[in-house]
Amino acid sequence: MIRTPAAAFLLASVAMPALAQVPAGNSAPQPVPFVDTIPAARDIPYPGTLKLDVDATDTERGIFRVRESIPVAKSGPMALLFPKWLPGAHSPRGEIEKLAGLVIRGNGRILPWTRDPVDVFAFHIDVPAGVKTLEAEFQFISATKPDQGRIAVTPNLISLQPNSVSLYPAGYFTRQIPVQMTVKFPTGWTAAGAVPAKAVGSTYTYDKTNYEILVDSPVLAGRYGKVWPLSPRVDLNVFADSPDQLAARPEQIDAHKRLVEQAARTFGAQHYDHYEFLLSISDQLGGIGLEHHRSSENGVRPGYFTEWDAGPGSRNLLPHEFTHSWDGKFRRGADLWTPDYRTPMRGSLLWVYEGQTQFWGYVLQARSGLVSKQDTLDAYAGIAGTYDLAPARQWRSLVDTTNDPVISSRKPKGWTSWQRSEDYYNEGLMIWMEVDAMLRQKSGGTRSIDDFAKAFFGIRDGDWGEVTYTFDDVAATLNGIVPYDWAGFLKTRITETGQPAPVNGFAMNGYKLIYTAEPTKYFTNAEKTGPTNLNYSIGLSIGKDGEISAVIWDSPAFKAGLDVGTIVQAVNGVGYSGDVMKAAIVAAQTAKDPIRLLVKNGTRYREVAIDYHGGPRYPRLQKIGTGDTGLDKLLMPR
Repeated sequence: MIRTPAAAFLLASVAMPALAQVPAGNSAPQPVPFVDTIPAARDIPYPGTLKLDVDATDTERGIFRVRESIPVAKSGPMALLFPKWLPGAHSPRGEIEKLAGLVIRGNGRILPWTRDPVDVFAFHIDVPAGVKTLEAEFQFISATKPDQGRIAVTPNLISLQPNSVSLYPAGYFTRQIPVQMTVKFPTGWTAAGAVPAKAVGSTYTYDKTNYEILVDSPVLAGRYGKVWPLSPRVDLNVFADSPDQLAARPEQIDAHKRLVEQAARTFGAQHYDHYEFLLSISDQLGGIGLEHHRSSENGVRPGYFTEWDAGPGSRNLLPHEFTHSWDGKFRRGADLWTPDYRTPMRGSLLWVYEGQTQFWGYVLQARSGLVSKQDTLDAYAGIAGTYDLAPARQWRSLVDTTNDPVISSRKPKGWTSWQRSEDYYNEGLMIWMEVDAMLRQKSGGTRSIDDFAKAFFGIRDGDWGEVTYTFDDVAATLNGIVPYDWAGFLKTRITETGQPAPVNGFAMNGYKLIYTAEPTKYFTNAEKTGPTNLNYSIGLSIGKDGEISAVIWDSPAFKAGLDVGTIVQAVNGVGYSGDVMKAAIVAAQTAKDPIRLLVKNGTRYREVAIDYHGGPRYPRLQKIGTGDTGLDKLLMPR
């Protein structure tokens, strides 16, 4: 737009009153400029090899003692970084607060360091002339209670993440920094990880690698462990609180072998030289599910093997994290890939990274028999039902939830059904289910999402570097399978608001979402270890102690004034239990009176009335028609 002198004068005269908003005579400072003195990462070799020596023997107090030798090429200013933006976390969640006792020496003399005033993960030092190597010494103090973070050390188990016990020099791509790590574990312990190591007693010396690979290669160690080879290239390493938890039956290990086989057949390539499942079975070590390129960290509660027949439990975890070797580690969103752990990650494509991984995790659990087909269908029903009743899509798009790892850092929320959380996982799964159904329909049944998997993830067999992609790459790959406006479809799905959840992909593939008065077996099993789930009827979930853990926005429970943290003491005059609450919901179907609760908030008691008469409602997928549907075919072994 061209501005005439008259127009410019008018704009200036309009803007002048804004200047007058600062009262005459008041102080009005200007900001102090910030100069970034941390060098940007460059794709050039680092001059020397970092030597990392970790003492992990203090398992009673969970203290890692670290000595690190860092070669330097020249004297002068230098910055050392503690990893901040961690792959898989999608956010700046490095536990810098747990680094303590940092002392840096050069030629035996202590060198003063200064923490960067803006990036607190950076330490500035001035390397004196003649110093060729820095010697850093510090401790990483693991959480000893859950309110301090994830517990990484117990008397019987250690979850060692190299990013927590190391510093690295700024100014270089991490793949260009050579490093070698040695770890001393307690006497008699064994350890497993993706980087090969030689063990002398309980001291493991790991092969020289680069810092990117080291950070991507955690170690699980313990007093009680066992290894099962699943294929010539894949191992299942299991460590537990006690040896009885390692009692796996042959058919259980066979199911894990089929998982590896089905994944390789589905994707058509393997992007690792070898792969290590690191599985901890513990109620003391902090639970985890974190992907890596040649390994995964998987933490489950006791009973993984010993209570196998009681239900699927946490058996979706390994298929999900294994899928990440292809989706997220090998193929990664271009804006999520970074050259170091200081550069911010952008998660606009997490609905592919996590959403399609979630999709394949459920498919592979069924294809392998790790979880039955029926339990998989019932799990789908729970996902579809959750989004079918959640109202947050009225105002917030799916793609905006890809910012949630940074916005909330996975802290608890009071109104998840309205605020939304990391919905790119399960709503992403439903989008990909719809894509599969559309591919089948538009191709007359000759194409499916399996064709996308091979085309997108099945390239460059054996390559365990990274191949990045953009939104347009995803759409173009789909268009190469079945021509269609996939870019328009996907953009609509991830940006739309005010529309129902995309549950229709299940119906397009032969199973529609319905609600019944009886829960599925899968649903009942989940309630054994989780809260009583009444989300689909009165709109809340309640723990065993009566404390409300979730309230659905605009549900009958919401309208009655209930919120998270409220404790239900009594239901219709009877002391609370999950069964008493369920019985009240059944009785209310034929009664005019509301369900009356006595609830407690702190020291305050009050009575609330839930005006609901719709009876029990539980989600279920009902097959449409006869014969094998698209979803039946999707879940069949390859």
